[in-house]
Amino acid sequence: MNYYARGPRRTKMDKRVVIADDESIIRLDLKEILEGDGYLVVGEAARGDDALAMIKEHQPDLALLDIKMPGLDGIEVASALKGSNTIVVLLTAFSQRTLIESAREAGVAAYLVKPFRSSEILPKLAAILNPAASEPLVTHDAPSADDKIETREIVQRAKEQLMAERGLDEPAAFEVIQQSAMRARTRMRDVAQQILKGEFVG
Repeated sequence: MNYYARGPRRTKMDKRVVIADDESIIRLDLKEILEGDGYLVVGEAARGDDALAMIKEHQPDLALLDIKMPGLDGIEVASALKGSNTIVVLLTAFSQRTLIESAREAGVAAYLVKPFRSSEILPKLAAILNPAASEPLVTHDAPSADDKIETREIVQRAKEQLMAERGLDEPAAFEVIQQSAMRARTRMRDVAQQILKGEFVG
């Protein structure tokens, strides 16, 4: 079956993506998640300089960039793309204030903390690419890039607190926050804030 055949019913298949991460398993996972939801992955790279060349060549709608790569890191690539039509989302295994500040200055739209799941990635990317058509999880004004980055920092602090208090590893702590947010039909940020305030009972 050719999902990319020409025809009138094309939605996310119009969204072209470049993935850059020096871990091949991450690239593979992301490609599978995105293509399964109808995105078109037009390029993959393990190095930042290769990713930049690929993005300039293909001019994708979206670039998912690991924050730490050989050649150029994700923030350096994002800075080189400022003013282009490509939306940049960073991939990171941890949250660091200095990196967050640099990401803001580079014009990064948001970042995803590893490990990530399709149930979290896909709605977030849909909202970033097409805010007006996103699910009504956000009924107020769409969050700014600063808000998105701050949310990630709050979730990261909450994960670290759960890890310390409950002896969980990072994926398990992330799962607790994600599942609690889904059950309560609220944002992960709200659950994270409850954890940091000592009000979380999940």
